[in-house]
Amino acid sequence: WVPAMFMSGLMTAFIVTPTHQSDAFFNDNQEDWVTAQFKSTRNAVLTNPFSTWLWGGMQYQLEHHLFPTMPRSQYPKLKPIIEKFAAENGLEYLESGEVDILRTNWELYRDVAKADPVPGAPAGAYFSLEEKIASA
Repeated sequence: WVPAMFMSGLMTAFIVTPTHQSDAFFNDNQEDWVTAQFKSTRNAVLTNPFSTWLWGGMQYQLEHHLFPTMPRSQYPKLKPIIEKFAAENGLEYLESGEVDILRTNWELYRDVAKADPVPGAPAGAYFSLEEKIASA
């Protein structure tokens, strides 16, 4: 069961995190909730039935965020309605191919791992046990 849990966690990470990335960064003056959903989620365009099965409906991340209680089997029918709404309201409907979205996600992980620490951020796990005992 441990390998199954590891694989399910890994697959969830590879499917959920790419669809929650965008170039939009929010500040204190965040726009309305619907606009925020359009700016902060990205759908995946899948190319084969296996990928469609594997993603389990999460390729329709924007539809999921806008209508979280809707059965995922209805998302394909909802997509053209949401695209029309976006066009009529000047919103960008973000989507990328499955390879592109996974590549972009992997590059983000890599860049974050290589980045310098944020000045002034708490050290987190970067302390020795002796330092922790001494500061107590």
